[in-house]
Amino acid sequence: MRVALYARVSTEDQAKEGFSLDAQIGKLESYCRSRGWTSAGYFVDEGYSGRNVNRPEYQKMMSCMDEWDGILVYKMDRIHRNSVNFTMMMDSLKKNGKEFTSYIDKFDTKTAMGRFVMDIMQRIAQLESEQIGERVKMGMERKARCGTGMLGSGHPYGYYYADGGLHVNADEAETVRVIYSLRAQGLSAEKIAATLNEKKIDAKRGGIWNRQSVHKIVKNPLYTGYVRWNGILRKGDHDAIIDPSLFETVSRNRHV
Repeated sequence: MRVALYARVSTEDQAKEGFSLDAQIGKLESYCRSRGWTSAGYFVDEGYSGRNVNRPEYQKMMSCMDEWDGILVYKMDRIHRNSVNFTMMMDSLKKNGKEFTSYIDKFDTKTAMGRFVMDIMQRIAQLESEQIGERVKMGMERKARCGTGMLGSGHPYGYYYADGGLHVNADEAETVRVIYSLRAQGLSAEKIAATLNEKKIDAKRGGIWNRQSVHKIVKNPLYTGYVRWNGILRKGDHDAIIDPSLFETVSRNRHV
């Protein structure tokens, strides 16, 4: 079998006995000889973390998969310290009929035990991925409840973010009320923006008003004390700036 010999040390590993590149390569060469395997090349990443795949020699090795039949590493964490990335690599190897062997861990996909361990690793990676997804979703739902992120910012116009929630910015809230009032009177978003700029009222971060920035305000239920998340309108944890009935009136206004 032709095997690609992969070795890696990160900065913090370089001083650890047994993890030096020379030590890894020496062990891998000896193991190859004992198994009657042929070396298909050395791929060595020095000073790179194993938590991601942004490693030049790793990428080079995976791109020339036709030149070898399997990968041999000194220890599993030399090639990946992230179970999701490890599983993705194993899926790629399996699809291409390639093998994987770890010298220290006695992990060899040519054996029944090796395939069993690989299956467990895949299940762990799937669990880890699903748990990350759940935490992300919970975080996004929390932001939705307090209104953050609804306008592409943690500080939507009319509010400021503090202590885990949105609070009314009195000066900006008055401008929001003016915008809704002008919109209810039939003024277009473009005309409202021009009016605000003429009166030298700053938009968020000291910018100027335009049609889009006005639309973001008049189309968002955030200002009624509600938030829209996954298509569902729900009561937020922040104070309203305008009355819901005014929002409905403005929403029915077809002026652009």
